[in-house]
Amino acid sequence: MSSRPQQPAHLPVVAEVVRSGFVECRHHGSVVVLDADGSTALALGDVESPIYPRSANKPMQAAGMLHSGLDLEGELLALSTASHSGEEFHVAGVRRILAGAGLTEDDLRCPPDWPADVAARDALVRAGGEPARVTMNCSGKHAAMLATCVAAGWPTQTYLDPGHPLQKAIRESVERLAAEKVAHTGVDGCGAPLFALSLTGLARAFQAMVRAPEGSPEARLVAAVRAHPAYTSGSTRDEAALIGATPGLFAKGGAEACYAVALRDGRTVALKIEDGGQRARPVVMAAALRRLGVANPVVEAQAYAVQTGGGVPVGEIRAVGF
Repeated sequence: MSSRPQQPAHLPVVAEVVRSGFVECRHHGSVVVLDADGSTALALGDVESPIYPRSANKPMQAAGMLHSGLDLEGELLALSTASHSGEEFHVAGVRRILAGAGLTEDDLRCPPDWPADVAARDALVRAGGEPARVTMNCSGKHAAMLATCVAAGWPTQTYLDPGHPLQKAIRESVERLAAEKVAHTGVDGCGAPLFALSLTGLARAFQAMVRAPEGSPEARLVAAVRAHPAYTSGSTRDEAALIGATPGLFAKGGAEACYAVALRDGRTVALKIEDGGQRARPVVMAAALRRLGVANPVVEAQAYAVQTGGGVPVGEIRAVGF
């Protein structure tokens, strides 16, 4: 069985959890920052070994779909690259994508799941609902994959097969934007092929997308995410807040604490928290953005996560090494 290459004995600590003045936990990880010219401005940890970017790959996947004939704009295009929360507007958008292709929820091949948003999940439970494919967080991507197949005249039943023309086109898009070959192909949580890249390759891909020519598929996708950040994540999610507060910023997070952000001028940050701890992900990203001179209330708020004891603040999660 293939596995991720052996990591350095001691990846650097990039975040620590402090309670009552005592460090009770440390998160190790890797961070790469690319300057606007593509040179490496900062590299912490291992930024060259392959990782699974998980849903941080979705923008490149969506770009591959656009190049293959996907015809979406605005909020529905943003939804094609989403790890959405399953709120009503997400579910309605997924159904619109499917209906536009003459398809239904029965054509989705992602697994049934509850909405990730607590309020949406509770409302579904109260209504007697059950986990469904359309409320699964990757259903927007899957609906867009199906719509691409219809547009290109490809079979829809096998769209998740790595040998399907759709997945071949997506892999080509990932490799072109990352400027490196996929190191390994696995299966993501939603059932779609998952392509391993280096953290530097992930950063290069995001940089390529924000610097793509106006009117190109990549530029259209970036514009859609910037204009409709809640469709790419959720109305209460940290990624949506960051995009909304920072003009020109493009971002996508992924499972196991992967995260990539590109600024309008091409400067880019990609990170991976080694233990997959999501609580450290926005904190470390905020620290990297502050290092690049990005300053706004959302970045400042995300730079520290309050830890409580007895219902009152007693500590914080804070970044280290920036």
